[in-house]
Amino acid sequence: MLKESATDVFEEHRPVLFGVAYRMLGRVADAEDVVQDAWLRWSGADQSGVREPRAFLVRITTRLAIDRLRQAQSRRESYVGPWLPEPLATDFGGTTPDSAERTVFAESVTLAVLVTMESLSPLERAVFVLREAFGYPYAEIAEALDRSEAAVRQLAGRARRHVEEGKPRFEVDPVRQRDLTERFMAAAAGDDLEGLLGMLAADARLVGDSGGKAKAPLRVIESADKIARFLVAVAGAAPAGLEYTFTELNGGIAMLVRQGDVPDSVIQLGIRDGRVQTVYIVRNPDKLGALAAG
Repeated sequence: MLKESATDVFEEHRPVLFGVAYRMLGRVADAEDVVQDAWLRWSGADQSGVREPRAFLVRITTRLAIDRLRQAQSRRESYVGPWLPEPLATDFGGTTPDSAERTVFAESVTLAVLVTMESLSPLERAVFVLREAFGYPYAEIAEALDRSEAAVRQLAGRARRHVEEGKPRFEVDPVRQRDLTERFMAAAAGDDLEGLLGMLAADARLVGDSGGKAKAPLRVIESADKIARFLVAVAGAAPAGLEYTFTELNGGIAMLVRQGDVPDSVIQLGIRDGRVQTVYIVRNPDKLGALAAG
């Protein structure tokens, strides 16, 4: 196989490899590093004996992601404040062959699901990602992870139960999500405490991720009243010149806040039964660089 041909094959499968790595790790930079490492393994391999390049590449990427996730989990124990995944500008081109599968596929990359997957072991997470997001047969997953098919089925069942038990039942209708997000942000900016309280579920939660590198709550804020008062106070102290735009991140509508070309924060709402159940705010600058205006 010629080097150019090897590059073409790898680039054909790059979106899938990135999709696997991002869902495993929750960080764009880490996922890109894993894909780059997979390229080095691929380019140095004897490709003449590779009958199924996609399966070969997914196997390499998954194993590399498992190793990196084990390292990342130990680092997260010392992370300052709550941890959220890095927001991802959703692009499904090349990663899902059938548009009818988009909703199921997108759900595997939502903040709520990625946060829930943090409770899984690296192997459970790998099985869940390959099975639920990409629909791989158990036999192929077993080969990729060097496990028996029976063991993979057991891992898949355990992972699915954990995710289903911990996953919030959020609505994903983009029109309703955008409408409520617009009204919610307008109420916060307008010092409309009653308006916010009318949109927040009584047991709502606000999760802010700063990594200790920006201003954000170091603990989860619980209850509609506390969240509403916090948001009104933050909006009142916001610096001049902030720009607010809607964008699709992690399969849902989000508000991207910029100061010039520099991303300041991402705000995304988890909505259930027409009310805001969870407010996600990402302010760690290390997790916003990929969203900078090009």
